[in-house]
Amino acid sequence: MNQSYNDERPLIMHIDLNSCFATVEQQARPMLRGRPVVIVNRRTEHTMIVTASYEAKKLGVTMGMSVKEARLLAPGLVALESDPPKYRYVYHKMMDIMKRYSAHITMKSIDEGVIDFNQTTDAIKARSLVDIGHEIKQSLRDEVGIAMRCNVGIATNRFLAKTAAGLHKPDGLDVITHENLRDTLETLKLTDLTGIAGRNEARLNKVGIYKPLEFLDADPTTLHRIVFKSVIGEHWHQRLRGWEVDDVSTDVKTVGRQYVLEAFDLSRTQIMQRLHHLCESVGHRMRLQNKAARGVLVTAKSRTEGYWHSRHMSALPFFSNEAIYAQAAMLFSRAPDNIIRISITCYELEDNAGDQLSLFGDQMAREQYVTEAIDTINRRFGDRMIHAADTLGTGIYVKQKVPFGSTRYL
Repeated sequence: MNQSYNDERPLIMHIDLNSCFATVEQQARPMLRGRPVVIVNRRTEHTMIVTASYEAKKLGVTMGMSVKEARLLAPGLVALESDPPKYRYVYHKMMDIMKRYSAHITMKSIDEGVIDFNQTTDAIKARSLVDIGHEIKQSLRDEVGIAMRCNVGIATNRFLAKTAAGLHKPDGLDVITHENLRDTLETLKLTDLTGIAGRNEARLNKVGIYKPLEFLDADPTTLHRIVFKSVIGEHWHQRLRGWEVDDVSTDVKTVGRQYVLEAFDLSRTQIMQRLHHLCESVGHRMRLQNKAARGVLVTAKSRTEGYWHSRHMSALPFFSNEAIYAQAAMLFSRAPDNIIRISITCYELEDNAGDQLSLFGDQMAREQYVTEAIDTINRRFGDRMIHAADTLGTGIYVKQKVPFGSTRYL
């Protein structure tokens, strides 16, 4: 446990694309620049907003608000359906720019990345990270477009670097060191700290901690035993002082997708086709991580009977779309009527055994060869170039959405 503040040179940089999806659309469509723009996943007045441009935010538009509500605040609002290929393109351009400075980069989400300069070349280390931050900003404008802006934060650990990146949006660049740490935290609220939302704020308030500076000054025993009741309290004690505790990678535990039905009067057959589409998507994502599953969970929400779910655990691991759908269809046969939302989740994931699966028989080996061939074709020629005939036509409804919080499928 380090009781002091980390006084080492700040070598962690956090880059955050400002209102990423809305800004990308403004870059792609010059007529939208300077106008309030929101991105949605379905083009209806009642759908929730995924992200909003800064022009919309200034008028009070927030994520999670419906388009209809947003139009009351911003009469000239432009609502666009999300276009994931554009955002993936910018994501990869951002990665390319970051890799010029260090091989040790981490994409935290589709619009946020971290560069670790601790293990870069001596020539890069000799440069000012502030200069590099401005250089990255310019590269983003030069290589993607003049409408693109990003915030840059520099600190001794990932947490404080992200905090620095959020201090002066849009297009800011800030550095947090042991010298200005207290002054910086004094300007913030508890909920401005990543990881402190309503529940954790209430926990801290119970022991008299209402401000980030009080959080910083709390002793690790109180945080461990009383506030968080786990080692997480000690992690917060170190994190706030600039010591690294977040440089960890986690393995994927589940893979799933859900879909809100586009109409209330769909037949059971039509709903099953959309469930089949979700199974294909989940299977593809699972195999991208070289995983096989042992469990399937199917859920539904009914207008008359509320929430429903059913699950099944298999004796052997499975990975193909057909295997996932066979189990999902069996479970869904018991689902209620009047369904408005469905979802499929594969869990109890394990590393795909590859050709070892052939030990269970020729049929499973053939299934794997066919699945690998389909995946190869789809990767080369486009998503769903080959798919089940049962899901023909469902793609205009069950679309690929913007991936939040994870980059493992990009």
